[in-house]
Amino acid sequence: MPHAWGPKVVRKIKASGELYHKLRGTIDTPEKFEAKRAELAAHVWETMKSTDSRECRNCHSFEAMDFEKQGRRSRREMEVVALEGHAPDGSSTCIDCHKGIAHNLPKTEE
Repeated sequence: MPHAWGPKVVRKIKASGELYHKLRGTIDTPEKFEAKRAELAAHVWETMKSTDSRECRNCHSFEAMDFEKQGRRSRREMEVVALEGHAPDGSSTCIDCHKGIAHNLPKTEE
């Protein structure tokens, strides 16, 4: 959830759409919700990319990270992002690498 008042209001308005679908019956059972999870997650990830993962950065900053306490791979990736603004693979925002951190990833058909 964004901390700033304007983005917080926008997010709450968007959440009302989720309530609409719950009331309408589109996602009113665990099975229906699970069937739409990949689509819902894609919308959230798209929003997070468009805001440069503001929801993460509200609490997590590079300055507050202790790279010494991170695993070797994590440290290597995060130090590059902190210095250059993007990971070695070209990704540039938290959600590019950290999908599934706050919520389990949705099941997708392969």
